[in-house]
Amino acid sequence: MARDYYGILGVEKGATDQEIKKAYRRLARKYHPDVNDTEEAAEKFREISLANEVLTDPEKRRIVDMGGDPMEGPTSAGPAGGFGDIFEAFFGGGGQRGPRSRVQPGADALLRTRISLEEAYLGAKKEITVDTAIVCDSCTGTGSKSKDKPVTCGYCHGQGSVQEVQRSFLGNVMTTRPCHVCHGTGEVITDPCEKCSGDGRVKARKDLTVNIPAGIADGMRIRMAGRGEVGPGGGPAGDLYVEISVSPHPMFIREGDNLHVTAKVPMLDAALGTELSLDSLDGKPLTITVPAGSQPGQQLRVTGAGMPILRAEATHGDLIAHVDVQIPTNLDSHTRETLEKLRDHRSDSSEIHSEDEDDSVFGRLKNRFRR
Repeated sequence: MARDYYGILGVEKGATDQEIKKAYRRLARKYHPDVNDTEEAAEKFREISLANEVLTDPEKRRIVDMGGDPMEGPTSAGPAGGFGDIFEAFFGGGGQRGPRSRVQPGADALLRTRISLEEAYLGAKKEITVDTAIVCDSCTGTGSKSKDKPVTCGYCHGQGSVQEVQRSFLGNVMTTRPCHVCHGTGEVITDPCEKCSGDGRVKARKDLTVNIPAGIADGMRIRMAGRGEVGPGGGPAGDLYVEISVSPHPMFIREGDNLHVTAKVPMLDAALGTELSLDSLDGKPLTITVPAGSQPGQQLRVTGAGMPILRAEATHGDLIAHVDVQIPTNLDSHTRETLEKLRDHRSDSSEIHSEDEDDSVFGRLKNRFRR
């Protein structure tokens, strides 16, 4: 007959996880071996510990609600029939050896934030909000309401594991499992903190400032040491990683440490030469010199006017301006007459180049498709 795990803890069948944990803590204080050293109390403590284990495990509780007992017969080894435990018993593995520390390091965390290209150029400070685990301020991470040290687990006697006999097709097999009372630590807290339920940490929302260095690129991560989650038992916090996403810019395109920009140059200015002015990413005016005779697609390089090079103080990439010669359309009669006079004055004329000339437009296209 299946055991009445709900009755053992004195809770209703529809009890919440919080009600089950509260009932277990209440009974554990009464029957714990360090409080009551009678054999009857020890047996009662084993019962309530087993009931707590079963009812806080969703799969085991489902079996109980269906009228079964997950701790009897083949089901005691879980859905797989315990074959993994049997394999370990015969061929090694042995399970946990000795208790694990109740205090564990916290997990790392990853957040993403978006910045503009101007912020990547200048560097910035960004305010972010993170949901994380922090040290419980009620018990200062001890997990104990009175802040007393944990005591040796009376169920596993501090070993952190217990041995069980399981029935299998090979016969009775002795297996070793983490103790379900102390969860493998060999220690228990007799008066768990009500705020953190003995975990030593609580969930909280924190505002942090991220220092973004000048020159950072899209997809890079900034490591903030010790800003991740606090570990179980108030253990040391992990790290927080902030991944940077840089928004596209309406004028500049970044390629490594270089910046690219399109310079739209009227036909006559391209022929005669000119200067173009634009605002760089730091807001300062920048002049690009367009030499006389500049051709469509020609690249004009301004050394040191690109992105700051990360971790290389006062060093920048280049700005590369791609010349886009603007051919006039819808000419008025006066402009057309002037251009015709210029054409008559020039001795050169239109012609078709041989495809063998690598510097021709056709040659450049051909070489591109060869790649």
